[in-house]
Amino acid sequence: MTSEELRLNVEKALDEIRPFLQSDGGDISLVSIDNESSVKIRLEGACIGCTVNQMTLKSGVEMTIKKYAPQIEEVINLS
Repeated sequence: MTSEELRLNVEKALDEIRPFLQSDGGDISLVSIDNESSVKIRLEGACIGCTVNQMTLKSGVEMTIKKYAPQIEEVINLS
């Protein structure tokens, strides 16, 4: 998989997650993909101060990204 294909797959994963975050007043954006194994994202809006955002990040975001791009090893929230 090329780095461009990887980026597209990660964006597809974020597109799947985004409606759930937006329904709660939040959003998510892709910051970077490092070494084709680490994804940096930024939770935005209501997600920033949300007490469950670490759980959302691990169980929702990371799991969905890995479904589209299995080579991703970690997802890091920069917000």
